Amino acid sequence: MAGELKIEIIRRETIKPSSPTPPFLKSFKLSLFDQFSPAIYGPLVFFYPKNDVVTSEQRSHQLKKSLSKTLTLFYPLNGRLIDKTIDCDDEGAQYFEAKFKGHLSTFQEQPDPETLKRFLPAESSSPTAGTRPLLLVQATLFDCGGLAIGICMSHKLADATTIGIFLKSWAATSNGQAHQILPDLNAASYFPPKDVSLEGAKVELSKPQSVNVVKRYVFAASKVAALKVIAASSSVQRPTRAEVVTALIWKCTMAAIALNSGSASKHFVLSQAVNLRKRVDPPLPENCIGNLLGNVSTQTNNHTSDLQALVTQIRKGLTEYTQNRAKRLRGDDAFQVIFEQYKEVVEVMRRDDLHLMFSTSLCNFGLYEVDFGWGKPSWVTIPTGTHKNLVTLIDTREGGVEAWVCLSKQDMALFEHDPELLAFSNTSIPNSVL
Repeated sequence: MAGELKIEIIRRETIKPSSPTPPFLKSFKLSLFDQFSPAIYGPLVFFYPKNDVVTSEQRSHQLKKSLSKTLTLFYPLNGRLIDKTIDCDDEGAQYFEAKFKGHLSTFQEQPDPETLKRFLPAESSSPTAGTRPLLLVQATLFDCGGLAIGICMSHKLADATTIGIFLKSWAATSNGQAHQILPDLNAASYFPPKDVSLEGAKVELSKPQSVNVVKRYVFAASKVAALKVIAASSSVQRPTRAEVVTALIWKCTMAAIALNSGSASKHFVLSQAVNLRKRVDPPLPENCIGNLLGNVSTQTNNHTSDLQALVTQIRKGLTEYTQNRAKRLRGDDAFQVIFEQYKEVVEVMRRDDLHLMFSTSLCNFGLYEVDFGWGKPSWVTIPTGTHKNLVTLIDTREGGVEAWVCLSKQDMALFEHDPELLAFSNTSIPNSVL
């Protein structure tokens, strides 16, 4: 399918902030969390159907005008990253306009990962994420009048929550909302950067060494509800959507790995990225910008554990992390907590006796509320990389969960036929019915 569809870049330009950054804000410090973050881009793509009132060209003009105003509020995104600071020189964000030779409905019927990446203005692993531009946008116009908006924001400054805050602020500006969403740019005051070498503690995302396969699984809201009933226990009476879907994917992944490796004795580790804004004490503002993420690890040596047991372990790991680490982050030993958690991830990645799966969730981010003035998106998704044992969850429009799963070719061959997985998910649901 990818070969039949063509996306052509027709225009490139730089969008500068509508107002210059004041001299006293020209140097923006990264936080301690930002120091440890990899220099990659965080991606998101929004798809909007045809609007009978506003043409695609008018929508693109509206996007650029409102982006310029929004960049004034999020002024660090206009600058250049130099070590632990951003030189806020107002150079702006890169904006691309593209044409899609085809219809939005045709693509959404059966999207493939490789074509999906072409709606993004840059590769996630592009080295420019560590310098500039820190923000890139691609507006892709479909023949039918549909529109895709692809976002790439540097992970050195932004986690997924930050990207969501930015998009909601941009949309509010575009559709003329009276209430502006303002960012809190004080992460460095909460977690000051340190003059310390991070060698040995950085999480480097190297190129895949094996042939990996990315597949999309959609868990309808009714199926997620059924999973919650199965996974509920006296320990976790009301599991979340992310918990039950993560547990099921982890369970099926462990079964595939154990069968392929011929050994059930290895330990399995689930590493989850969690938003720290509400977990630290005192909590941070919800609109605080930066990489305010924790890494919660859950281990098991029993790849046959049922869903109840796995959900209980996942919840226990999160509770213990919040109590033993997150609550200490506003104290004097914040650096020790942050350094230790990143060092542990690196050590786990280097161990041959562990099977590690990374999971991140964008559920409950409110991304389907991002309305630039011509209605809500028909589909929001996150194109993933090809790093083995990586799982990304995101909402569907109707309250289900979409999961992008990357496994080795050998593991995926077993995983995709797991009867328990297939009982609760679908790989071929058109996005029009998500």
